[in-house]
Amino acid sequence: MRLGLADPVLDSQRIFRAVLDAMSHPGRLVTLGPPPPLPAPLHSATAAVCLALVDFETPLWLDPAARTAETLAHLRFHCGCPIVDEPDCARFGVVADPARMPGLDRFDPGTDEYPDRSATVIVQARTLTAGGGRRLTGPGIETEARLDAEGLPARFWQGLRENHERFPRGVDVLLTAGAALVALPRSTRVED
Repeated sequence: MRLGLADPVLDSQRIFRAVLDAMSHPGRLVTLGPPPPLPAPLHSATAAVCLALVDFETPLWLDPAARTAETLAHLRFHCGCPIVDEPDCARFGVVADPARMPGLDRFDPGTDEYPDRSATVIVQARTLTAGGGRRLTGPGIETEARLDAEGLPARFWQGLRENHERFPRGVDVLLTAGAALVALPRSTRVED
């Protein structure tokens, strides 16, 4: 069994603040480091977010690529989280293979009364680069941000646009690549 966070309290706080910073500034690249020990195929940022934010009250869905025996054992031991079989039953989802991911509309969008009870979906990209690529606008972005995320299919970006149209309902997305993290909350508009 791999170790979890070196200092669970301080590391969880550090990771939480980094995710909060990323959510407050969509499109801004945030680096989570040092990385915790992690089971393949999880990126270090994905594992860090799970170890800091997922617990026994947080149903977690893993796509088939992430649902390895080692990953399941690691997350159950360190997070104590229930693993669910359907995306719409999860508060957090992990997508290690974006080419085969279900649509974002398969995850819980919250309700009109409680949109904050929606799912957060962590999607692993090959690379994340700020300054080029797709145009992002919305709350937390002064004028615009640019993001290039290699390895995400066109239907993912279309799903993000549709997700934005559901606002205030919808899911929040965290993109990870290695130790890098970018947040794309449901309030963020994405254009090619």
